[in-house]
Amino acid sequence: MTLQKKIEVANWLVLAVCLCLGYVFLSTAFAFGILVGGLVSIGNFYWLLRDLAWLLQKISDNTQSNRPKRFVLFRFYGRLAITAVVLFLVITKLPVSVLGLLVGLSVVIISIVLTVIIDNVKIPLRRFRERYASPVTFR
Repeated sequence: MTLQKKIEVANWLVLAVCLCLGYVFLSTAFAFGILVGGLVSIGNFYWLLRDLAWLLQKISDNTQSNRPKRFVLFRFYGRLAITAVVLFLVITKLPVSVLGLLVGLSVVIISIVLTVIIDNVKIPLRRFRERYASPVTFR
């Protein structure tokens, strides 16, 4: 399984665990905030994934124009504006806890960190197996 697929699975697992813990130990509004924030962050993750896949495809096709880069930059700011509007509407119109919403918005970050840590612990020192690998990367 690729690292991207592991992160996608971890997104849903972390959201489910946080949602259950928030519902059991805190309140329904907190759990609802986690759910809404998690769905927004996972949706943004998939949206970004699609845009970057499109950009990499255009770059690999050797297009010489700056159009693909401008397109992705425009999409980035559009996604940011849409997310801001959605979060404003959620905070003002729905009975959610703002702290729960922040926990939900952190789901993707938590799952990326956990997935990378688990992936590196499962295969210790894998960089040394490669011929010219070193523990430090200089670029």
